[in-house]
Amino acid sequence: MIEVSDLLIEIGEFELKRINLFVKEGEYFCILGPTGSGKTILLESIAGIYRPDMGSILINRHNVTDLLPKDRNISVVYQDFMLFPNMNIRDNIGFGLKYKGYEKSVIEDKVEKTAEFLGISHLLDRYPSTLSGGEKQRTAIARAIITEPDLLLLDEPLYALDPGTKARLRQELLRIHQLKKTTTIHVTHSFEGAFALADRIAIMHGGKIHQVGTPDEVFRKPNSAFVASFVGVENLFHGTSVIKDDQSEILINGLIIISNALKSGNVSVSIRPEDILISKDPIHSSAQNSFSGVLTEITRMRATVNLVIDAVIPFRVVLTKRAYDDMGLYVGSWVYLTFKASATHII
Repeated sequence: MIEVSDLLIEIGEFELKRINLFVKEGEYFCILGPTGSGKTILLESIAGIYRPDMGSILINRHNVTDLLPKDRNISVVYQDFMLFPNMNIRDNIGFGLKYKGYEKSVIEDKVEKTAEFLGISHLLDRYPSTLSGGEKQRTAIARAIITEPDLLLLDEPLYALDPGTKARLRQELLRIHQLKKTTTIHVTHSFEGAFALADRIAIMHGGKIHQVGTPDEVFRKPNSAFVASFVGVENLFHGTSVIKDDQSEILINGLIIISNALKSGNVSVSIRPEDILISKDPIHSSAQNSFSGVLTEITRMRATVNLVIDAVIPFRVVLTKRAYDDMGLYVGSWVYLTFKASATHII
């Protein structure tokens, strides 16, 4: 369990601004944000590399704010592996145990078991310079988990890897967490990685945490225009909302959109593209938002087709390739679209 309270750190012109964060015991927690948002500084503050100007850090209810990194029982894995080039893989993995004074026989046994667990037993007598990126990262992960830390910190550990290796190691991290149950904080820029791994995520920007929640909560219900833009909400509109009959009616460029969320005044509205149903024929549905318009853009992706429909405001819709082909759509098609009031999120 990790508790960060009112954490303030000033480094040159950058500042972590009164960070408050709670990570549950055994949780896999991801921190996302653009470059320069403070993700790594927050991670390294928890590790003890930076001393806070204000605030506290608790690990399993123990105040570690003033402890050195070596006294916090944590392990860190960085994107550039940071293996010792003059040591073979066996010695790299066992380094933390040797530093802590374990007997040689115990170290040898733990190294063998950890290497087998990560599928790198055949690499133990080789040196880092002879390994692939994926093999180096497995070695770095083995070195991190062999000491059985209270907290595992991962700083973009998959960033430098090719897509295939990245996908395999993502599954490896998930397997390790499911088996070890080690509390993990993972800094990443990958939404795909966060969805695959995280129990909860935090979105950072400008030295602040803007939103914390499950991946589904953050991606479907962003709490600000910044978060909506950052997580890729493509239907983000601004309008004026009034509350009627326990629903909100939002006027956007002459179009009224209904939402179950209750908020009046100037608001932003987000609707995820996959929540919008389209048809070439009028749609008979209980959904309260139904419009029609002309198809103006078609973009083919690897597995989907992205559409833009001009229905006074431009709605972006995503279809599977099969659904798109079955509908026989083309630029200029007149289409009908509908989405539920519950799919309309007010920011």
